[in-house]
Amino acid sequence: MQLASHHPRTQCYKCMRPVSTCICEHIAPIQTRTHFVILMHPKEYKKQKNGTGHMTQLQLENSEIIVGVDFTHNDRVNEILNQENSSSFLLYPGKGSFNLSVRSSSEKNSFMGNAPNLFILDGTWPCARKMLKLSLNLQQLQRVSFDNTIKSKFIIKQQPEALCLSTIESVHTVLNLLQDGNFEDCENTKFLVPFEKMIEYQLEYMSNPNSDKFCSSINDSITPKDRYKKNSQRSTILEK
Repeated sequence: MQLASHHPRTQCYKCMRPVSTCICEHIAPIQTRTHFVILMHPKEYKKQKNGTGHMTQLQLENSEIIVGVDFTHNDRVNEILNQENSSSFLLYPGKGSFNLSVRSSSEKNSFMGNAPNLFILDGTWPCARKMLKLSLNLQQLQRVSFDNTIKSKFIIKQQPEALCLSTIESVHTVLNLLQDGNFEDCENTKFLVPFEKMIEYQLEYMSNPNSDKFCSSINDSITPKDRYKKNSQRSTILEK
């Protein structure tokens, strides 16, 4: 018996998505004063199709991705940390962090310096905590945080709380806060467009009767995600 041939979907090697849902036409890189260093967990790297770390890097000209778990002896990370005339920070909540949401413009400019490096942990919260726990060099960095009041639009992934943001949403928030402080001067009104298009494609896919993830009662509204639960306890991420 002759088996039917299976033809995998052609992939775009820039945005890492299937060509049919390529988001490259919506990518509009911006130049920033801040150098964004996206530290991506290997598990996140394998999920580039729906991950936002890679998408974030495409939207930022002054950025790079470094994959790993323990960055203590990572040559590139330590090279950045040892750069002269630049300061490095870690975007991560915690006691004693520099809260961009409550600081004045002068405080932000004085704190960030001339050519700051902002490290971002890209992975699930459990993975991010492990990355920080193992990376002794990152533990020494001054942390930067912000007060979030918006709900994530990323319905594809689960987060501990609805107010937890994806990597691209977090970076967008930081850019807005740095612009408010006159530290950054970039046009970022279209920064989230590729992210929003990805979600739109995912909803269309799930509403397609021929899709293996078809949901007959799908609601096109973006809703908050559930807390982490055991697989048997998780409820659907889409409103019924």
